Amino acid sequence: MAIKKRTGLIKFAGQEVTVIGDDIVVGQKAPDFTIQKNDWSMSKAFKETPRKIRVIAAVPSLDTPVCDRETRRFNEEAAKLGKDVAIMVVSTDLPIAQKRWCGAAGIDQVMTVSDVVKTDFGKKYGVLMDEVRILRRAVFVVDKKRIVRYVAYMPTNGDEPNYEEVLAAVKEAQGK
Repeated sequence: MAIKKRTGLIKFAGQEVTVIGDDIVVGQKAPDFTIQKNDWSMSKAFKETPRKIRVIAAVPSLDTPVCDRETRRFNEEAAKLGKDVAIMVVSTDLPIAQKRWCGAAGIDQVMTVSDVVKTDFGKKYGVLMDEVRILRRAVFVVDKKRIVRYVAYMPTNGDEPNYEEVLAAVKEAQGK
C-alpha cells in the first residue's frame, strides 16, 4: 500500500512542504511504531509503555525554543499525572542530541525518542515533512487499550499545544 503524500497543510521556513501519511483521528486504534531510544536501540513504542495512557508529542527539534518549552512543560505535568501515564516526545533529532538536551534541561519524567532512522512514527501519524525530514508539531492522547482519545495538529510549528485540553483528555482517559 502506497503511503499518502499531502500538500497545503503546513509551511516550513515560508515554503509549502509535503506531509507524508494520513492524519490520526479520535476513536481509531493507535498504530504502533518503531522508535530509537537515547541509547540508540530500536524498539516498539507501545512495548516501552505497557498498560499506560500515553501522551505522544511530535516536535521538530528539542533544540528549538518552542519544542524546549513544550517538553519542559510536559515534564512538569508528568509527575502530577500519576504512574499510569507515560509521556513520549518524538523528534528526528539524533538520540545523542536528545540525551544531551535532556541532561542539560533536567528532563526526567518524559521519554524522548528519535524517529530519525525509520521515520516510522512520522509516516504512521501524518507528521513527517518530506522535504526537510522533520516532524510537524502534534499531540496525541492514547488510552490503555490503544484507542486515540485526543488529537491536535498545530497549524504552524511555532504553535504550542493547548496543554489544558491535553491534560483534560488524559484525565478523561484515567476516568477522573
